[in-house]
Amino acid sequence: GAGAVTVSEGIVHTKTGKSLSYAEHILLESKGVLPGLTTAARSIKRHGALATLELSHGGKFAGGYGPIDEVLPNGTEVSKMPVETIKEVVEAFGRGAALAQKANFDMVLVHAGHGWLLQQFLSPSNNRNDEYGGSLENRVRFTLEVLDSVRKAVGENYPIELRMSADEYSENGYGIEEAVEIAKMIEDKVDLLQVSTGSHSGGSFDKTHPSMFMERGVNVKYAAEIKKHVSVPVATIGGLNDPQMMEDIIASGKADVVEMGRALLADPYLPKKIYQERDEEIVKCVRCFTCMSERLATGLRICALNPVIGREFEHNFAAPPTTPKNVLVAGGGPGGMEAALSAANRGHNVVLCEKNKVLGGALNAEKSVEFKKDLFGFTATKKLLLERAGVEIRLNTEVTKEYAEKQDIDVLIVAVGAEPIMPNIPGIKTEKVICGNDLSDDDTKIGDEVIVLGGGLVGCEASIHLAQEGKKVTIIEMRDDVAIDANARHRPLLLARLKNAGVSIHTNTRGVEVTDTGLICKDQDDREIEFKGDTIVCSVGQRPLRKVAERLLDAAPEVIEVGDCVKPAQVTDAVFRGYYAGLYL
Repeated sequence: GAGAVTVSEGIVHTKTGKSLSYAEHILLESKGVLPGLTTAARSIKRHGALATLELSHGGKFAGGYGPIDEVLPNGTEVSKMPVETIKEVVEAFGRGAALAQKANFDMVLVHAGHGWLLQQFLSPSNNRNDEYGGSLENRVRFTLEVLDSVRKAVGENYPIELRMSADEYSENGYGIEEAVEIAKMIEDKVDLLQVSTGSHSGGSFDKTHPSMFMERGVNVKYAAEIKKHVSVPVATIGGLNDPQMMEDIIASGKADVVEMGRALLADPYLPKKIYQERDEEIVKCVRCFTCMSERLATGLRICALNPVIGREFEHNFAAPPTTPKNVLVAGGGPGGMEAALSAANRGHNVVLCEKNKVLGGALNAEKSVEFKKDLFGFTATKKLLLERAGVEIRLNTEVTKEYAEKQDIDVLIVAVGAEPIMPNIPGIKTEKVICGNDLSDDDTKIGDEVIVLGGGLVGCEASIHLAQEGKKVTIIEMRDDVAIDANARHRPLLLARLKNAGVSIHTNTRGVEVTDTGLICKDQDDREIEFKGDTIVCSVGQRPLRKVAERLLDAAPEVIEVGDCVKPAQVTDAVFRGYYAGLYL
């Protein structure tokens, strides 16, 4: 497994430090926190990893104090942190470190990046006129005092890691040149420098937490630059999930350590699989932000591709089957594949049938989309895992009632999916109209001017892909906004990409007729508008294949429905329902 596991996010000063965005922070000053921390450290160390506790403070994002008086974009009034409060926080970092040591953590991580308190003081935007602002020497002072407090609390032989942002990506922030100077000023007080970038303000969220639109290893170049100027080990983080890339980073000397977050939610066994030379079995994080948006909404973590994350107790305490069952799964999309794998891993005899020539279902639409390549690759990974779990895969095989009744089965899992909705308007059946699912087909011809009918998540991502291919793209959406079905973390980045790609968006507008030259639409005032286009991509939603599913409902002693044939949803739902269909057999 991982060499070290960090427990986040430990707030050192409850009164001033808890971020308003998250409910599940660990308040290190609260009574009764020690037993839970001790249990967490023990659980991590039981399997050979080092246990790390992150020490943090939200600063102005905690709604109280920051380096200076200011009003945040959301209207929150922030007060300049008094010097006496700074001293309190310095001492609180030390107490937090002592608590970590008492709970048997092996090291601590001081969070001085991502726009939290210490970075707020490091930033040139900190124009205080006392010893904690203005010059670089003054701006670094708070962080140095925190590190001294932590060192005093834990002693000389206890490792301290510090996370820093190497570039704030802000007009009023620092860049790599000043980050190098900061690193040089603090290196003798830390044992490991973790180099990230960005902040929670200033539009750099997709640098702090790289999105699917960003290159993998987006922060490596910053770690490499800082490593040239310091003598302590340097770690890099940010969208890493490829074993060869991570090996190359270390082998080339760009960093000494690679760190991962979301990649280990998608596949907690990633390091073990690398060690055992099972790279092809790794379920790679697709950077969809399902985990972070769920955390924002409920305080829990879930993963689109790993149904166990956040539900570990349900997985661990499922009663083992008394006798193996013969299971037939109809449909090889994400829900069907997950159901088949889950059932097989429980010891059942599983046959998976897919009517098409390949597995994957709706995921095959992502084949040519560069920023969705990891999601498309999920199918190949699952196919391999299915084969190794002993699942018999039958392609080009449609499961009808007659077919199912001829099989010796105890359980039929119906995962036959959904079909695209095509609006009933004149001209919709002409050659210039294609379904969004067919965009990646090799024989699909797309013109230079494309109209995407439907501005949901799928339509918006298709529009970005087409714009990246050099097409002039127009989105027509009948609702008053686009991508309203995207999660809260992905949506802002998606909208920014649409804007940067030059995609034209028309909301409160519906298509009424496909013509030889484009699409006639009507706006909310019923005024007619014609948009020019060579190709119309229809992306207005999916309809469950209910008739297909219903014909199978009495084809076996036990029948379970999962995925889009019940209700069209995103891959998260299909994987979740497929997994639990197999788990509880």
